[in-house]
Parts: sequence; C-alpha cells; structure tokens
Amino acid sequence: MKANLVQAAVGRVHGKSNAAHGGARLRNIAAKGRLATPPVAECDDASGDPYKLQGLDRIVSILDLLGTSDRCLTLAEICQRMDLRKSTAHRALMALERTGLIERAPASRYRLGLKLYDMGSRAVEQIDLRSWVHPYLRKLALRLGETVHLGVLHKTRVVYIDKVEPINRRVCISSRTGTSNPVYSTSLGKSILAFLPPEQVADIISHIHFVPFTTKTLNSGDELIGALERIRRRGYAIDDEEMEIGTRCVGAPILDADQHAIGALSVSGSALRLAAHCVPGIAEHVVRCAQDVSAALNVHRAKENRHRGAIDSWPATPS
Repeated sequence: MKANLVQAAVGRVHGKSNAAHGGARLRNIAAKGRLATPPVAECDDASGDPYKLQGLDRIVSILDLLGTSDRCLTLAEICQRMDLRKSTAHRALMALERTGLIERAPASRYRLGLKLYDMGSRAVEQIDLRSWVHPYLRKLALRLGETVHLGVLHKTRVVYIDKVEPINRRVCISSRTGTSNPVYSTSLGKSILAFLPPEQVADIISHIHFVPFTTKTLNSGDELIGALERIRRRGYAIDDEEMEIGTRCVGAPILDADQHAIGALSVSGSALRLAAHCVPGIAEHVVRCAQDVSAALNVHRAKENRHRGAIDSWPATPS
C-alpha cells in the first residue's frame, strides 16, 4: 500500500505521463477495494447525537449572547464569554453578518441585525395565542384606559407578543412586541413563574443573573421565591417600579387545563395613575380577563382533542 502511494507521488514529480500512470494505479487499487475511503461523519458533535449540530448550536449561542447583552460586543469579548478560539468565533460571525442576522457596529463590535427583528415580528404573528387573546386585550385596555400586554416565557425572560395602547392616551408605554425583559422584574414574568411546576421554577431561577434595574428590583432567588408565594395566594403579580421608576404593572397568568401558566397578560401605566390603593381594583379586572381567556382556550382545546380522538377512533377502511 505504502509503495503504491509512493510510486504515485514519484510519478507526479517526474512528469505528466508518470502522474497519469500513478493516478490510474491508485484508481485501480481503490476499485479493487484495497484503498478505503474515510467514512463521512453524520454529525459533528463528539457525543454522537445525530440531532445535535455543533456549528448550528454555536451560531444560536452567539445570537443569544448578543441578544442578552446591553451593549455591542467585540470579537475578543465573544471569544472570552463563550470560550471559543478566535478563528472559530470569527468564522461564525462572518457567516452571521453575511446573512444579515448580525451587524457590525463602530469599533469592530457586533450587534443583532434588523433581519432578526423582521423574522421575530413574523414569528410573533404566527403564534396562535396572540390571535385568541387580542380581542380580550382590546376590551381590557378600553375598560381601564391603560396599556395592556400579552407575554410568554422564553428561558429566563418574558417576550411581549402583543400590546394594545389605550385610546387618546398621550403618554404611552415604550415597550414593543418582540422584545423581552427578565422574568423577575416584570408582572408578566412573575405571574407566569408563580403558576409553573416547582421543578421548572427551580431550574429557571438557577439560571437567572439578577441585575438591579431600580432600587425596588428583586435581587436574589430567595426574594423571588417569596414573591411567587404571595402571587399564588392572591392570583396576580405586581411590578412596583421594579423595571422602571415611575411605571407600575399588574399581571395575571393564562392557565391551561392543568392550571399551569402558558402566558400572562398585564396592565401597565404611570405609577401616579396606577397608585397603590388602586391596584386591588385594577387587579380584579386583570384576573377576570385572564380567567376568561383561560376558559375560552381550554374549551377550544378540549373540542380539538375530542375531534382528534374521534378521527383516531374511526375504523380503518376495509381493503
């Protein structure tokens, strides 16, 4: 085998005829099965998981990192935070920049690209929960004269998937659909956490990096756990200027048939208009709206399940 390969190499050095002869010899050997072709790996992950793509996972992790950072990041910072070699991170960043998923900011820093905003907006529009809840949000905003949000959980953050502004309100809340905030500093996030299975809550809290946005922001897992216990007892959550001074929010969970939160809705407004003594009355409307949404969704899903069960139980067509 080694002799054949050496002869082929010598043939390439000494001229075209020898090169052709050496190449033909190698092809003949391969055709006889004496030169094995290395097998193509089905996945590039050492774990052997055929559904885990290391390159794709790395790309998603970079997007997550840029999305959770409060500023643009340099190549060196991305390498340090993700424990990547410079060449590996650079290739990933070039691929992301070429597709428009990230953009290069001044001083060779990187940020998320506007293409992600467009994709995120379309993803939000495709979420079935939004279409179901929107009419309820409009009624609640009209009744209370304040901004109303719908949010769902994503890892340790709550994503705003719908928003209804009150009519003739000059000063509006600055939130946008498709954006997110930490679960521990929002009424939406806390009301969802309060009505999830304990093991899921514990896992989420273990991944939270607590950052104080104001002097009223919860600063630890113990404080958050205590707040969740109070929320479960009264049925709603309050963001008491924890995300932004001057803004107060009241949120309640949307529950499935097992009484687990699948989302939440909230009312947000000026802390002067949503004064502390007004919160219980506002919360009553918010909780009732969330209960109505939950009931309608669960009835719809029960009908779908019965219909699906009826189809599955139909006898097979005789052959």
